[in-house]
Amino acid sequence: MTNAETAPFRFFSLQVDRTRRLGPSLVRVTFTGADLKDFASGGRDQSLSLFLPHPGQDAPVLPPLDDPDMYAILGAYRALPHDERAVMRSYTVRAQRTEPVAEIDIDFAVHAAPPAAGAAGVGPACRWAQHAKPGDRVVVLGPAVADNTGVRFRLPEDADSVLIWGDETALPAVSAILEWLPAETRAHVYLEVPFSGDRTEPVTEADATVTWLVREEGAPSAVEAIAAAELPGADPYVWIAGESGVVKALRRHFVRERGLDRRRVTFVGYWRKGLSEDALREVPDETQEEA
Repeated sequence: MTNAETAPFRFFSLQVDRTRRLGPSLVRVTFTGADLKDFASGGRDQSLSLFLPHPGQDAPVLPPLDDPDMYAILGAYRALPHDERAVMRSYTVRAQRTEPVAEIDIDFAVHAAPPAAGAAGVGPACRWAQHAKPGDRVVVLGPAVADNTGVRFRLPEDADSVLIWGDETALPAVSAILEWLPAETRAHVYLEVPFSGDRTEPVTEADATVTWLVREEGAPSAVEAIAAAELPGADPYVWIAGESGVVKALRRHFVRERGLDRRRVTFVGYWRKGLSEDALREVPDETQEEA
């Protein structure tokens, strides 16, 4: 039976230690907190739920977090007024460190310039990240054990290669996956980003070929680029994540046109064009329609 000590996820109260602009489309926020002694990221594309305050709030508004039943806390959270309760968004753990102090990094996909207060079309997490400062408080619902369902990248033992596609929202996950990949693993990676300044040199021991699809440079679409390329091996494992419409099209290409076993294609719609994450939860996930 799962209890408070063995539950794979729990709530962690954290604060901002520092921030750093990584490029036009990414801001890294580093968090610290005593609770991190029990945080256990599984690496790769480890996801968590981030709870943020609304503008004018000192901390995210949540029910008391001392109930051992995570689902009871979430139920009480959803019962709070929508304009008062914390903003909840899903993010990837970019990195975790335990020495010299316990820290985690979360990379936020943002606009090229910090948005003005109240700017239209700017999400609350994007706005928060670009104005975050040391001491700002947040809460995350994250992993307490390393082997957890928030890690979706699962390399089959018989895979002879890996093919990855991600847009700017998936850059943190792709970077963490590349760092994790075993040495000499053959990987073809396609990264779609808005600006040339978003290019970074990946850190990996894998035999990885990285193709940058930069929109401002007129790069072909993800489907066009991948359809024109050879698969990296006879038995590849495919991981695709980002805008859900593109993810759906890519998955259809791999399963229907390439004939890959759908069980070897991991796909995650991180966002959908024209919808906030709150609205996205209220509509069917189009990346799952054919699963």
